[in-house]
Amino acid sequence: MWVYEKKLQYPVKVSKCDPRMARYLIEQYGGADGELSAALRYLNQRYTIPSKVIGLLNDIGTEEFAHLEMIATMVFKLTKDATPEMMEAAGLAPHYVNHDNALYYENAGGVPWTATYIAAKGDPLADLYEDIAAEEKARATYQWLIDMTDDVDIQDSLKFLRQREIVHSLRFREAVEILKADREQKKVY
Repeated sequence: MWVYEKKLQYPVKVSKCDPRMARYLIEQYGGADGELSAALRYLNQRYTIPSKVIGLLNDIGTEEFAHLEMIATMVFKLTKDATPEMMEAAGLAPHYVNHDNALYYENAGGVPWTATYIAAKGDPLADLYEDIAAEEKARATYQWLIDMTDDVDIQDSLKFLRQREIVHSLRFREAVEILKADREQKKVY
């Protein structure tokens, strides 16, 4: 189903070792509104959505995995040269004790990822409105992450991701309008 190109969707550069920023970025790795949750939400919802918008959920869900890969790369690069003392100073001591520098699906507060983050109501409009909200929450989080760093390289990657969230939100809004128009059409059987 997928063709994997051994390159990121957008280049990820890091100017310095910064475990503090890595801690914040983990929110987008394993948080409720992070990339894993989004990918799984959309790829799950596609099974109960009208055929007119299945492709949209499939495309965006797949792209979210590419964003997850970018976040993982940023976190790895920000922590790969960190000492245990640096990890502790950044508030990552519990993570380090349990996982060393390995990535683990958790939020910025250290709470493990859970399947309860995946919304699926089965009503196409309810699910799409949830998806719009998820994209807007991710957009806001990316803006706050941009504000938390002075690393222009990290900011560049985060700005790319923020812009993709905006595009996804717009596409989900278009899908809502498609389904609303389809509902209003007179059906002849």
